[in-house]
Amino acid sequence: MRKSRFTEAQIIGMIKEQEAGMPTSEVCRRHGLSPATFYKLKAKYGGMEVSEAARLKALEDENAKLKRLLADTMLDNVVLKDLLGKS
Repeated sequence: MRKSRFTEAQIIGMIKEQEAGMPTSEVCRRHGLSPATFYKLKAKYGGMEVSEAARLKALEDENAKLKRLLADTMLDNVVLKDLLGKS
């Protein structure tokens, strides 16, 4: 997955600017992103504080690690079943 060029704190700051009354087009122009990207980030981070966003990131990283471990274990199971089936 591609790494965002903005930190969670920057993204939440942009969303707060827009919620404070600044037009979305102005926020996008100041920070150099498209309105579509802004609304995608707002859907993900809207209503969060910085600490909550950091916790979300940590949980996503842990989830990805667990998925990799599960995939490795499932692959090992398939290999062992193939070896036992051929014997």
